[in-house]
Amino acid sequence: MTQLERAAKNEVTEEIKSVATSEGVSSEFVRENVAAGKIVIPANMNRSKKITGIGKGLRTKVNASIGSSTDIADIAMEVEKARIAEKYGADTLMDLSVGGNIEGIRKAVMDAISLPVGTVPLYEAFAIAIEKYGAAVNMPAELLFEITEKQCEEGVAFMAIHCGINRKTVEMLRKQHYRYGGLVSKGGSYMVAWMEHNNMENPLYEHFDRVVDILKKHDTVLSLGNGFRAGAIHDATDRVQIQELLINCELAELGRERGCQTMVEGPGHVPINEIEANVILEKKMSGESPFYMLGPITTDIAPGYDHITAAIGAALSSAYGADFICYVTPSEHLGLPFPEDVREGVMASRIAAHVGDMIKLKNTDADKAMAKARRDMQWQSQFALCIDAERAREIKAKRGNGSEHSCTMCGKFCANDILKDMFVGDMKGSDKH
Repeated sequence: MTQLERAAKNEVTEEIKSVATSEGVSSEFVRENVAAGKIVIPANMNRSKKITGIGKGLRTKVNASIGSSTDIADIAMEVEKARIAEKYGADTLMDLSVGGNIEGIRKAVMDAISLPVGTVPLYEAFAIAIEKYGAAVNMPAELLFEITEKQCEEGVAFMAIHCGINRKTVEMLRKQHYRYGGLVSKGGSYMVAWMEHNNMENPLYEHFDRVVDILKKHDTVLSLGNGFRAGAIHDATDRVQIQELLINCELAELGRERGCQTMVEGPGHVPINEIEANVILEKKMSGESPFYMLGPITTDIAPGYDHITAAIGAALSSAYGADFICYVTPSEHLGLPFPEDVREGVMASRIAAHVGDMIKLKNTDADKAMAKARRDMQWQSQFALCIDAERAREIKAKRGNGSEHSCTMCGKFCANDILKDMFVGDMKGSDKH
């Protein structure tokens, strides 16, 4: 049985207990929300290492995506990126490989880390079709289900499945006449091309029950992918994106009813004034299924700094109620991420998730503790509270340590030294406020 089915039978599983302990909430709170489909626990029966919960009342989680392309397919580099993602605090990892030995990369990555690993099985299916049948549009529909089953058996914890692309959404896109950013989802574009060439419905939508049964058998979480996500600010929240979101929310409910853990994926490029609306729509239409936001990127004109544009969107998404954030690296829109990009992407998203949780979960204790440590010049306490203590120590060391208690920012003009001890008593007395 899946975590959802067991929770619905009032069973408090070891995974539920683990999530409750790490989040500082009761096991019953987690069980109730897993049973209701408001929390998912990506822990495939065939590979269960690090346990994490995603959803209502829990800390906003961060996913790091890695993977090869047809231009760069280096297994050793992908393993290094996976290890860096885990080292710097990603909660999950997605292998989005489309080039080289896709199966070999996935196996090497899963052997190297303990994080739950997600995939997009459609990528491997289309890659095989290109190699074996000469073109992606020649892919036999059955191959999609074979690859999905194989990856579940390998222990993949969650899968982005493009079920919301169907004849209706394709026709809606055609009638819309435009998209400033085009269709930016690899899976979405390949599936639309396949449907148009073969004049057939998307098998993943047409045979949704079969998709659910495959994932349910292994307790792989179904992440309903958004193949029509906006790839440009001016495409955000358009008709086809919202139509796909509506379909995915309906499918999330159907999947839950069949006992499969489900979550819904959100848009890619969104101006900040539309983020809250996207979260509200997903939560209301899906019965509060966990919402997996891809970024979102909040401006189109900052290539090289898209980890920052996405961090802005991620912080707001988290504050408004999104549960899961996919990081964005500095190389987004420019090239395949290298290991140093992974670290930057993970840290930017972790900071953003914390900023959102300060509002969503009223989680500000660490910030108050940091304020006191800075006031009292307690450097070891400051480093202990840092999201990235390694980076903080590196920066301070490169600029010289100043005196024993100060830094080189102000030197002898240190504000805390000037009025040392004058306000300490008042500040300590105000903790309760």
